[in-house]
Amino acid sequence: MSRTDDDIIVCRCEDVTLGEIRRAISEGATTMDEIRRITRAGMGPCQGRTCRQLIASELARKTGKPVAEVMPSTIRPPMKPVAMGSLAKIGEEDEE
Repeated sequence: MSRTDDDIIVCRCEDVTLGEIRRAISEGATTMDEIRRITRAGMGPCQGRTCRQLIASELARKTGKPVAEVMPSTIRPPMKPVAMGSLAKIGEEDEE
């Protein structure tokens, strides 16, 4: 089986390939956030720490912009479920 550049995994968390990034750009994505929404690249546990620069470089190359002009994606803190009991205890601590 022959591999191409398009088979290279850019986002390991979400298993997004360079081909998927390139396809999103060719279909009109021009910002990091648009690529993120289309492909889910950067939405995994690392929140783009391993793939953000690779995606920005590819976006810059395809659009002809310097990497410095590619707007970074919105960074949001990772979320995890919180038990309702834990939230209830917070209120109890304030009453003591």
